[in-house]
Amino acid sequence: MTYFPVFLSVVLVVRNQSDELRAIIEQMTTAVASLVSDYELIIVDNASDDDSVAVLKQLTGERGFPNLQIYALTKEVDADTASWAGLENALGDFMAVIDPLTDDLQFLPTMLDQVVSGADVVFAVNTQKSRQSLAYRSCAWAFKTLYQWFNGLDMAREAPPYRIISKRVVNFILQHPTPALIYRHLPATAGFSKANLSYSAPPKAHRKKRLGESIDHGMRLMVSTTRGPMRLMTLLSLFGAVANLVYSGYVILIAIAKENVAPGWVTLSLQQSGMFFLFSLVLLMLSEYILHMARLSQEGPPYHVAQEFTSAVMTRRQRLNIEDTVVTHHPPRHRRQRRWSLVIAVDGGTAWRCMTRSLLAAAFMGPPLLVS
Repeated sequence: MTYFPVFLSVVLVVRNQSDELRAIIEQMTTAVASLVSDYELIIVDNASDDDSVAVLKQLTGERGFPNLQIYALTKEVDADTASWAGLENALGDFMAVIDPLTDDLQFLPTMLDQVVSGADVVFAVNTQKSRQSLAYRSCAWAFKTLYQWFNGLDMAREAPPYRIISKRVVNFILQHPTPALIYRHLPATAGFSKANLSYSAPPKAHRKKRLGESIDHGMRLMVSTTRGPMRLMTLLSLFGAVANLVYSGYVILIAIAKENVAPGWVTLSLQQSGMFFLFSLVLLMLSEYILHMARLSQEGPPYHVAQEFTSAVMTRRQRLNIEDTVVTHHPPRHRRQRRWSLVIAVDGGTAWRCMTRSLLAAAFMGPPLLVS
């Protein structure tokens, strides 16, 4: 089995799985301990209703498993938020987010091979999905289509939950005002080096997803991570304003060109088109203002340095402030006089050489002068 000299943090989100916790942690510990030089298992209990917290507390005792870190949430949140609760407390060089019921642990070495090769983010998607209801699949298809149209990203294929991310990606997400919300999509769109992998394995258990919770999470994700819906509203408002303006011109032309116009039609039409024009204009300005405020409140850092390199050879380090002595011989009086040169560094590298002859005869007659 391949061995990776890295510190890996594994994040698991569990809920109401007290009977399976020992087997899950034992399997994770056995698999991860033989893969990496150091590891930690971060278990996030998503507000379980059973005795999962008591079982986890027992498993962290002296006779339990090593390298366990438990976080018990007070209320149930979505899977992405629960995963982020473990990621922002992780200490490893790389963090793996694994669903013990749906993700294949045997695929973890392949993902680790990608991250040690230079990838900051590695995604893995299982081609075999758990069977969901027709309503859920229809809503999932609609969300996938709209989100890909607005943001250009297929969440299910390009940013699945099963992933490994580096520490620098976590630090980058932490600079945003809502890291738990943008954690799902940002690693795939922030410009980090990434790898998308796929595998085929039957899920260990069937997990039925709740439609209402998924719709709520999808709407929050779409509104907060893309400006497409608000931009569509501004375009519709602009279209309404222009359409009413054009209709007003049409009414005026009819009033001028036609003689048999119903009494009051021109006045009523102009009144209605004018009011709808003002309404559309107000909606346009409000939409632009809200879009600008949303951009300011959710905007992350203006830039992020992914990698930094420095030349192995630095010329400024090779320049000395003082050069060694240059010795010259003068025959008069049989005395050896020495000429010393002093180099003074000015403005990061410009040197001025000051030549001095013997200042004190006794100094030159004595032992050599050492200048450091």
